[in-house]
Amino acid sequence: MDSAHPTHRQQEILDALRRAGGSLRVGRLASDLGVSEETVRRNLKVLAEAGHVDKMHGGARLAEMAGEGDFQHRLRIAPEAKQRIARHVAGMIPDGASIFLDVGSTTSYIADALREHLGLMVVTNSVSVAYKLATRGGNRVYMAGGALRAHDGGAFGAEAMEFARNFKTDFAVLSTAGITAEDGFMLFDLEEANFSRAILGNAARRIVAGDSAKFGAPAPITLCDPSLIDILVTDAAPPEALARAARGWSLRIEVAAP
Repeated sequence: MDSAHPTHRQQEILDALRRAGGSLRVGRLASDLGVSEETVRRNLKVLAEAGHVDKMHGGARLAEMAGEGDFQHRLRIAPEAKQRIARHVAGMIPDGASIFLDVGSTTSYIADALREHLGLMVVTNSVSVAYKLATRGGNRVYMAGGALRAHDGGAFGAEAMEFARNFKTDFAVLSTAGITAEDGFMLFDLEEANFSRAILGNAARRIVAGDSAKFGAPAPITLCDPSLIDILVTDAAPPEALARAARGWSLRIEVAAP
């Protein structure tokens, strides 16, 4: 099994954890899903090895809910898929372009892939992105002010929102926590969603970068009207329901080559 793509049973477990707010005991998972505790433990072991959950005594919690240190944890989830996506996105960005990159783990990989580009104007609220691109290739890097989140080094708050309104960029490249046919692109944090919306309004080309593990993964907050996004760059073809919805949104899906 490709660890980046949970099986049906494993996806059921992830969905149950999300519905419960991020964590559950093994017995409760077994009861909710109508399976044995051994089945739950076996699948949790696989999910933990793939980086989707953190095992706790008697239960598990979603890795995305892990709190402090979460960003480094997310960088270790599906790294090959994220690197493929990053190379593809970097190939879309010409030297000298202006680009906004958000605070996601995939966009951190995109910053790595852009390190040989020249003369970029980079706007970001991510300490990781700013650090990787500030001293490269004659780039100009603008970093949002405001309070930094402990778990990912992202700048948010009123100062960051005011900062975002100062720029019009050629590209906005955003991450997502989930992509569903019903709701489009989803996030877990309202401040992050509000900041991304401000950026989207000032970008000529709007790209979401998300690996295929995000397909069907729910989250509580919608990023925006999905028809506002021009391109989704991912690592595998989406399920038919999502592909059909994307056509209705006039969203182009580009699958990064291996």
